[in-house]
Amino acid sequence: MDTRLYIVPTPIGNLGDITLRAIEVLRGVDLILAEDTRTSARLLSHYAITTPCQSYHQHNEHKVTDSLVERLRVGQRMALITDAGTPGISDPGFLLVRECLRQGLETECLPGATALIPALVVSGLPSDRFVFEGFLPHKKGRQTRLMQIASSPYSTILYESPHRVLKTLVQLSEHCGPDRLVSVSRELSKLHEETLRGSLSELIRHFEASPPRGEFVLVVSGNKE
Repeated sequence: MDTRLYIVPTPIGNLGDITLRAIEVLRGVDLILAEDTRTSARLLSHYAITTPCQSYHQHNEHKVTDSLVERLRVGQRMALITDAGTPGISDPGFLLVRECLRQGLETECLPGATALIPALVVSGLPSDRFVFEGFLPHKKGRQTRLMQIASSPYSTILYESPHRVLKTLVQLSEHCGPDRLVSVSRELSKLHEETLRGSLSELIRHFEASPPRGEFVLVVSGNKE
């Protein structure tokens, strides 16, 4: 059966971090589903990709998934992309993939960019086994997740916005202890890429003195006890 839906990772910052195969797929499908068509337009224009685009994001995915699957069923081929990284990883994608598989439609995910793996590798923390938490809940369930991170023996990877990263570091320190090691990467693959490593207390002091900017990936060391 021919592939109907392609999950296509896109660069997390540097436009050069896209595969030749991804470009080929984006040019060859009938429709590109984009988290934000305005954001994706820069990438598509850079590579002279003229395939029509349609918005597909967390605010409309429940409404449009069924109609998209029906269009896939009658022979259309689509590619799903997000603003950056791999769809389905802290981004829309799961609902559409699940429904396609339920309907017996062939679905394929291309390998490519994601922020969590580079951040883990450069953290210097154990990477043979790890837990990916994505974004922590803002309210309900947040304390439970923090306690799980504190007790986990494995490195834990978190995504965080610049407006909440200091708060998250403080809460991690309260649950894990101020001496727990952490690596904080920001703006991965971009001009101002930076990774800071140290204890939670050290990183808290750093960001209290230097307000955070950019998108962050935190890697918290496991509980050695």
